[in-house]
Amino acid sequence: MSSKTSVLEPLRVRVRRFQFIMGLGFIALIAGSILSVALTLRLSVRIQAVPVGVLRVALAVLLENLWVLGMLPVLCYGAARVMELRPWTTAGGAALTGAAFLNAMAFIQSGVYGLWAGDIGSVFSLAAFAGGVVLSARAVMMGRHAAAQQSVKTQAKAAERKSEYDEFLRAAEQGGARLEQREAQSTAVAGDALTAAALSATVASAQAQAPASDANAAASQAQDSGGVEPAATEEAGASPATDTQAGKAPEA
Repeated sequence: MSSKTSVLEPLRVRVRRFQFIMGLGFIALIAGSILSVALTLRLSVRIQAVPVGVLRVALAVLLENLWVLGMLPVLCYGAARVMELRPWTTAGGAALTGAAFLNAMAFIQSGVYGLWAGDIGSVFSLAAFAGGVVLSARAVMMGRHAAAQQSVKTQAKAAERKSEYDEFLRAAEQGGARLEQREAQSTAVAGDALTAAALSATVASAQAQAPASDANAAASQAQDSGGVEPAATEEAGASPATDTQAGKAPEA
């Protein structure tokens, strides 16, 4: 199924492009005809008043072929700005579409004479058709060129925005790094302060315990000296008694 789809896809693209070109021709013919009728109603009296017959015929042919000389190039230019189109294929196909519709109507109304009258007006109409094709092809080329320039400008703007975003991202990263560094420094300072406080508390407790230990040592020394002195006293008191007893013994 996928292979069939891939084979038919180019044909579908061509059919869609052909339909689009035909649509351009019909739209140009309808819009141009409306504009031609409006201008003809306004300028018919002035055109009839032109003294030169060839110039009068040329002006009439110009108004009749306004769809291919003015409207079709404008539509081709607009279409070429938004999509890829071939200049001569698009211009020729759209112009032939509109001309085929006009010739069909002329053939229905006047027969073969409606297709080619053989006078100078028919020559002017053929020249106007050729000029419209050339103008439409040029319009497609100009549209593609303008689209390419717009694409380049868009890419340049996108690159500029990307560079600005990269600079903003780098600035944000640098700001985050500075913030982390500050937090690390503040944490280190807080840790040093806590360590210093702990050391000072330890020193203070050691200094507080030192006098108590000295007092305990002094008390224990005092107790030791007090026990030796009574013992010496008792020995001193016992020695006279023994002397008395020793004195009494010979008397007996």
